[in-house]
Amino acid sequence: MTSPSSLSAPSAPFGRALCAMVTPFTDEGLLDLDGARSLAARLVAEGCDGLVLSGTTGESPTTSDDEKAALVRAVAEAVGDRASVVAGVGSFDTRHTVELARQAEQAGADGLLVVTPYYSKPPQDAVEAHFLEVADASGLPLALYDIPERTGTRIEPETMLRLAEHPRIVAVKDCAYDMMGTQKVMARTDLAYYSGCDEFTLALYAAGGVGYISTVANAVPRQLSSIVAAFDAGDTAGARQSQLQAMELIELMMGSGLPGAVTSKALLGALGLPAGPVRAPLRPAGREATDGLLAAYEGLRQAQLASA
Repeated sequence: MTSPSSLSAPSAPFGRALCAMVTPFTDEGLLDLDGARSLAARLVAEGCDGLVLSGTTGESPTTSDDEKAALVRAVAEAVGDRASVVAGVGSFDTRHTVELARQAEQAGADGLLVVTPYYSKPPQDAVEAHFLEVADASGLPLALYDIPERTGTRIEPETMLRLAEHPRIVAVKDCAYDMMGTQKVMARTDLAYYSGCDEFTLALYAAGGVGYISTVANAVPRQLSSIVAAFDAGDTAGARQSQLQAMELIELMMGSGLPGAVTSKALLGALGLPAGPVRAPLRPAGREATDGLLAAYEGLRQAQLASA
């Protein structure tokens, strides 16, 4: 079992302010690589130091292997060394996940995001074996993606403790909603914990996390990065203010009953930014939902101006 050298936060292997980027499509539903390059460049210019591609928000279940590789190549080319590029490669099939990991490495990714195998509900020894096989398949560092609400299977804390011994398993995207289990693992390993739930960005960072992987950052990257920047500067009141200012938009984007890919693309499209439609089975947000998102976005912008 790994023992952290101190109780300070471990290093952030992929940056601190990461966006779970949408995958832009054309009006015809094709992969929009020019849009992806443009959106990636904007996100980095607006404060993101890492981009996660082909995750939940990136609609990975509906993109082909070739599209995933092309997306990594395009975004890596657009951001260069200004930000890390983390490729989502997880699936319910270990063999396919290994293939995607190798493909992402060849395409120029800096790291991998690997979700727990879903649908088949493997027991913990099978979950552990899956991650170890993927970690051995390439030379890239891995972030484990723990989101049991979607996968049906938790990466239990004891399993995390064992997986932390692998030299390429370096981080966790935490969507488990279990602060007790999360802090148990953080206290006993050097795994870098990223909040995958926007409402927990400040809470997890204050408890020893290293940053966030945010869906809401697609729309307001500066607001999200200001939370960790203020905390790092010792301005805990400012960090709290930035977190709470964003909560109306966070709730509408992540807690309204619509998937984050749907709300992100609705808001980005309304703002004239690259996004395009979602792919079925997802359906676009309606006018009322889009208007609500825009109103919350404008309210946040006004709050930022008032507190500047």
